[in-house]
Amino acid sequence: MQFELQEKLRNNPLLLEYLRENSYWYKYLNRGEEYFYLFEREAKSHYKIRFQDKVDQACSTIQMVKTMMDVLK
Repeated sequence: MQFELQEKLRNNPLLLEYLRENSYWYKYLNRGEEYFYLFEREAKSHYKIRFQDKVDQACSTIQMVKTMMDVLK
C-alpha cells in the first residue's frame, strides 16, 4: 500500500476501523489509490456521516419536535 494512503488511513480512525471490519478492501487499496475514493464513500455511508445523512437526521429531529408540539397543544 502506498505511503500517502497509509497516512490518510492513520489520520482518520473511522476509516481505519472500517478497513479492519471489512478486510476485503485491503486488496483494492493495495492495487491503487483510485479505489480510496470508493472506500471512503462506502465507509461514510456505513457510519452515516455523509452530508445527506446529517440532513436526514436534522429533518427527523425537526419532525419529532413538531409532533411533540402538536401533542402538547
